[in-house]
Amino acid sequence: MASVPSLVSLCLLVLSHACSAQLEQVTSQHGWTRAAALRHTIEERGLLLPAYTNAPKLVYVDQGQGYHGAAIPGCAETFQSQEESQQQQDPRQGFRDQHQKIRKVREGDVIALPAGVADWFYNDAQTPLVLVQIMDTSNPANQLDNNFRKFFLAGNPQQQIQGQRGQFSGQGFQRGESHSGGQEQRSGNIFQGFDEQFLAEAFNVDTDLARRMKNENDNRGVIVRVEDRLQFLTPEFSEEERSEYQRGRPANGVEETFCSARLKQNINDPSRADVYNPRAGRITSVNSHNLPILRSLRLSAQKGHLYQNAIMAPHWNMNAHSICYFTRGTGRVQIVDENGRSVFDGEVREGQILTAPHNFAVVKRAGGEGLEWVAFKTNDQAKISQLAGRVSSMRAFPEEVIANSFQVSREEARRLKFNRDEVTLFSPGSRSQYRA
Repeated sequence: MASVPSLVSLCLLVLSHACSAQLEQVTSQHGWTRAAALRHTIEERGLLLPAYTNAPKLVYVDQGQGYHGAAIPGCAETFQSQEESQQQQDPRQGFRDQHQKIRKVREGDVIALPAGVADWFYNDAQTPLVLVQIMDTSNPANQLDNNFRKFFLAGNPQQQIQGQRGQFSGQGFQRGESHSGGQEQRSGNIFQGFDEQFLAEAFNVDTDLARRMKNENDNRGVIVRVEDRLQFLTPEFSEEERSEYQRGRPANGVEETFCSARLKQNINDPSRADVYNPRAGRITSVNSHNLPILRSLRLSAQKGHLYQNAIMAPHWNMNAHSICYFTRGTGRVQIVDENGRSVFDGEVREGQILTAPHNFAVVKRAGGEGLEWVAFKTNDQAKISQLAGRVSSMRAFPEEVIANSFQVSREEARRLKFNRDEVTLFSPGSRSQYRA
C-alpha cells in the first residue's frame, strides 16, 4: 500500500505535469483507489474504435456533440421501427441493418458504462468532440489487477499516438504526446491473438476476411476517419418525449431494465442545479437518484461553476474520493490531511486534474476568469460535510463548544458560526450578519 507522502507527491505531480500520469492511486486507511484518466479529442467524421475496459467508467463530454453506441450484452439488436426497416432496406441485397440503440451526446453529458461493455463514439459535427473519461480500477467490478486495461475490438491500437481524425493520450491529457520514454508502446485488437481459422469458423466467413479483422497493418490509431458519414438508425422525438428528455427522465414512465436503462445525464443545464447562488455560482450532481445505473457502478459526478473570485465552502468528502478535472478558467485549491498538513496548495487551470482523497479537507477559490470543473466520485451517493456556511458542522456546534475549542470569546464564536450564511458556494468577500 502506498504511503501518504507518496500521495502528496502524486498530487504535486499531477498539477505540475498536467496529468502526465495515467493511473492515480488514492490512499486511505483501509486500502486504495486507482483511477485511470483519459482524454480523447475526436475531429469531424472521426470514429473512436469500439473497446471495453476492465473497470466501470464515467465519460464527460467537455466539448462538441456526436453519437455514442454501447453493446449491452444479451440485449436485442433490433432498434428500428417497421417503417424504418423498409427505408433502410438495400434494394440490391435485400438487406437491412439491425443494431442496438444509438444515443446522441452533447456538451455537458455524463455517460455511465459498466465494466466490460463495449462502446464507441462518432463525431458528426464540424467542431471537435472532446471526451474526458475516468475509470475506477479498484471498483469491485474489476476482477483483474489494479492496472487499467482497454480491450479494443477493432483497429491496431498504438498507445500515446495520434489517430487520423483525433487525438488519444493513454497517459493523461497531453493531447497525443508520448510519455513512454521514447519507446512506442504497440498493442493490437483482441482478434489478433486468435487463430484466423478459428475466427473464420466462429463468424462463418472466409479466412481472408478473418485475417483482415486483425488489422495488423492498420496504422490509423484508435480514432479513425470515416470516409462517408455513418448511417444508422436513431428515433425521432415527439414534443412530449423531447421535453421529458430535456428534463433527464425516461419518456415512458416504465421502470428501467438493464437493456433500456438510461446511460447519460446532462449536468451543464443551469436549470438542473442542485445548489445555486446568484453571486457565487452553481453545482449540479448526477448520482443514482437521477441516473439509476450509477447504483451498480458505485460512481457519481458533480459539475461545479464558480463565478469570479467566488469560493466553494471548505469541506470533506464523507464517503468517496473525488477526481476533479478542471474544464474552464483558473483558481486556487488547497487540500489538507488528517495531521493538519497542506498536501496541496496551488493554482489550477483548464485541462488539469487533481484528486482529493476521502475525508481530506478541500477548499476551492475561483480566479478572475471564474472556475469550472467536473468531479468524478467513487460512490453513487457521494456526500460532503461543510466546515463553514449555513449547513456546516460549525453551525451544528453550540457556541460554548466553539469558544472553548478555539479559546475564543463567545462573541468571536458567534462570528465563526453565523458570519457566513450562504450554502456551499460563497460570494467573494460577503459577510452575513450573525444571529443571536
